[in-house]
Amino acid sequence: MTKLDVKKSGKALYSGRNGVWEEITVPPMLYLTATGRGDPDGPAFAAATQALYAHAYPLKFAAKDAGRDHVVPPLEAQWWADDPRAFTTARRADWQWKAMLRLPVPVTEAMIAAARAKAAAKLGADAPDVSIEEIAEGLCLQCLHIGPYADEAPVLAQLHDRIMPERGLTFGLPHHEIYLSDPRRTDPAKLRTILRQPVVPLT
Repeated sequence: MTKLDVKKSGKALYSGRNGVWEEITVPPMLYLTATGRGDPDGPAFAAATQALYAHAYPLKFAAKDAGRDHVVPPLEAQWWADDPRAFTTARRADWQWKAMLRLPVPVTEAMIAAARAKAAAKLGADAPDVSIEEIAEGLCLQCLHIGPYADEAPVLAQLHDRIMPERGLTFGLPHHEIYLSDPRRTDPAKLRTILRQPVVPLT
């Protein structure tokens, strides 16, 4: 059985040049999601991530049994704030987020119900709510960032203050990150993160 790996089959969505913002059109995709607010190093984001994986792996194994095996895609997140400068000035308490795991193969209602039951048995009643939603980002500016997450601020400031205005673009959906490296096992200087900003033309 061939195992689908979206990082290979959809390479353009998971790659880029370090610090170079390029246009990409992102199709609608289905995700497991959990929302929250505050520092991504805090317990709420960790709990949301745990809840996503507690759903993703039962869905993966059910899909494998149905002949649609796949690699669980990397963790992703959307980030937003009432003031976008909260990101370029690292005001983490003001950050809102949606932690996400892509569902790369079709899943049925029965598969989803079984995954929810397994996640509830593992995590208990106080676990974060996990939803399934389609997100359509369309036109985006995307780059690869190599290095600590804390070093993203100057890259984002360049995007917000120079590149988007020069191209006649403004913010569409929230800022989006894809975490290609496991921070538990990777030197911070070598972390690889896709930075993606959905955009729309200025009116």
